[in-house]
Amino acid sequence: SINAAEKHWARNGYVVLKFFLNVSQKEQHRRFFGRVSEEDHNWKFQRGDMEESAHFEEYLDAYQAALRATSKPWAPWYAIPADSKSYMRRTVADIIVGTLKQLDIKYPEISDERKAIIEKMRMELAAELGK
Repeated sequence: SINAAEKHWARNGYVVLKFFLNVSQKEQHRRFFGRVSEEDHNWKFQRGDMEESAHFEEYLDAYQAALRATSKPWAPWYAIPADSKSYMRRTVADIIVGTLKQLDIKYPEISDERKAIIEKMRMELAAELGK
């Protein structure tokens, strides 16, 4: 169903990008430690977090199966190493920018009549603001 929906969106002009932010178990535990060590961040930690972390490899297998089943040319998954937040953010931004550059995006054309109206408004605003 996911593949069909995403294919439908792509056929209708939507660009579908999916990012799997992959944090290692060691980094996950570092982040847990920060959450339990800093009172302002305690709310981010749940007791079940450590219990679920014990199943880390099982989760990786499930993620890998899901990504394989749902990554298609019209809706690709990008698995991004996310231990470094700055690297992860830069990589995601690069992919988004690269994708946008491939699109044929143009500013709307403005008619001469509309340009005249805009110029009139600009002059009225300039007069009001003393410019």
